[in-house]
Amino acid sequence: MNPTLSSPTGMADAVERLVNFFEHLTPDSAAYVSTIYAENARFKDPFNDVRGVAPIQHIFEHMFVALEQPRFVVTEQVVQGQQCFLTWEFRFRFVRFASGTDQVIYGATHLLFNEAGQVTLHRDYWDAAEELYEKLPVVSGLMRWLKRRANS
Repeated sequence: MNPTLSSPTGMADAVERLVNFFEHLTPDSAAYVSTIYAENARFKDPFNDVRGVAPIQHIFEHMFVALEQPRFVVTEQVVQGQQCFLTWEFRFRFVRFASGTDQVIYGATHLLFNEAGQVTLHRDYWDAAEELYEKLPVVSGLMRWLKRRANS
């Protein structure tokens, strides 16, 4: 067994490295995705389902083009064996509208690590309708109407 994950301390170190990566992510540090993710890692969220370091790196780099001041704040961690569950806040501002208005998306991530301490699966869970679509000017009215219809 690789010493990286051979003990709870090894897994704690891998999770700490990952959390530090996310909480301090910049356009420049996105180039270091290969130090966190395994070569054939899978990344899935409400908008993406990709495999491999290059596509994952592209997602993080694009985030800095599409949004102003994006950053993650990890609020909780649960670690069991070679998997981890994080809850987080994603803070940002839209580029094209409501610029200057802080936005927050609340979500969670399920992660699986290999023996080397690299992420092999990254699966984000968050409600795109509530956390994003309801904040968009044109779509927000439709989303609120759909929500009322579904709840009636």
